[in-house]
Amino acid sequence: MAADTVRISHKVYEKDQIGEVQIADEVVAIIAGLAATEVEGVDSMAGNITNELVGKLGMKNLSKGVKVDVTEEHVSVSLSLNLKYGYSIPKVCEVVQDKVKSAIENMTGLIVLDVNIKIAGVSLEENQ
Repeated sequence: MAADTVRISHKVYEKDQIGEVQIADEVVAIIAGLAATEVEGVDSMAGNITNELVGKLGMKNLSKGVKVDVTEEHVSVSLSLNLKYGYSIPKVCEVVQDKVKSAIENMTGLIVLDVNIKIAGVSLEENQ
């Protein structure tokens, strides 16, 4: 890891345990991104221009299009999504919000306060 790279992690368990468990913000972002892309109607995550260039070079950034704000026990998530044409945006977003919230809470034990979604684009590719 480079010296200028900052990895923020948060303790999840430490009292009366053998040791402590720390979860990096990047891990929470990856969980959110993977959960969102599993929903029918979601085409892909939308990232900034740097993430798009990295993706074209073949390097996979699993937290692309995800921003997480993790405090002691709470998480706020912001997602940028590209949806498939023909799906109801409110319905797809509601499913994404539920799936992301339950995935993070089940895997980390952190409480998700909100899941905000920005629709960055719509994929017009024809169904095969």
